[in-house]
Amino acid sequence: MQLKSLKSADLKNKTVIVRVDYNVPLDDKGEIYDDTRIIKSIPTIRYLLDQNTKIILVSHLGRPEGKAVDNLRLEITARKLSGLLNEQVLALHDCRGEEVERAVEGMEFQDIIMLENLRFCSEEEKNDPEFARQLAGLADVFINDAFGTIHRSHASTEGITHFLPSYAGLLLEKEIYALDQTINNPERPYIAIIGGAKISTKIKLIKKLADKVDYLLLGGALANTVCKAMGYKIGKSMIESDMLRVVDDIKSQINNKIKIPQDAVLGKDGVNQEDFRIANLDQINSEETIFDIGPETIKEYSQLIKKAKTIIWNGPMGKYEVVQYAGGTNAIARAVASSSGKSIIGGGETLEAVSRLDLINRIYFVSTGGGAMLKYIEGEKMPALEALKK
Repeated sequence: MQLKSLKSADLKNKTVIVRVDYNVPLDDKGEIYDDTRIIKSIPTIRYLLDQNTKIILVSHLGRPEGKAVDNLRLEITARKLSGLLNEQVLALHDCRGEEVERAVEGMEFQDIIMLENLRFCSEEEKNDPEFARQLAGLADVFINDAFGTIHRSHASTEGITHFLPSYAGLLLEKEIYALDQTINNPERPYIAIIGGAKISTKIKLIKKLADKVDYLLLGGALANTVCKAMGYKIGKSMIESDMLRVVDDIKSQINNKIKIPQDAVLGKDGVNQEDFRIANLDQINSEETIFDIGPETIKEYSQLIKKAKTIIWNGPMGKYEVVQYAGGTNAIARAVASSSGKSIIGGGETLEAVSRLDLINRIYFVSTGGGAMLKYIEGEKMPALEALKK
């Protein structure tokens, strides 16, 4: 896809509004524990500073559902960005109105301000034209650098493009280029690893990839549904019963191109997490629950990953947030990081798991969007991208 790049725009001495994706994960204390998305936005911000612009950053955080929520204010991301840039970033307490207008009017070139969480305003997700017009009225040019939101038709992603000259940021360009290279011209062997909870959100992707890759490795709770459809007794493991019939479409490829777990780490829901065991899929009793892929599956998947020249990974292999059930996800992360092939990972949980192991720098490309990455690979139209095409 050919996008209008910010490097093709005349930005000198302009006021620029930049849609970034600072929807970062927060811990129980409300602190950012993974700042990857903020770090990846810095090249675009640096470029705009070099162009002597006034920079207005806009983003969302969490799902406040149209109401102000104190622990979802963007002041925390402004502080983090300020430290990373070694530049002052002024966080405002609203995303529209007199306070915002006064702050913008008082800006000098190379100043950076950050508007408040856009999703505090219900008009954002409704793609309200008036709200989009208000945002556009603050600037001369719009830059979209928020790959994670390109599949959303929101006021700050699609609506605003009707009112301002609009361009893709450096990160957005990089994301699209990396995915296009993978989709259209992958080196082989080409492997996709798909995990996570729900197969209903990924069955379209699985079908699409099954026709393109050499091997498709399934894990996480979504693999439970496939295993159930294949006739395995999986105890109390999480499945989507209404998806069992849909899985019939891929049965012929299972154990050939599509790989499912051979064994699993089992536990009993609501029982001490120390009480777990490893067993083959045909040895699961009715009271047990699958929480992770087992060692034989890890061995098989890791061997395939080692030989791969192109790897896409989205979704954990199990309940990775619990140490007893993190082994599969951690092993896959290490295998992907150790591969000599080009690896692309996406999705918040996948990114978090790799970050915990300090392996981010060993991944060829880290996508900042989970849902957006999946939708793009599926070939769906991206409303926010259409307006940025040449």
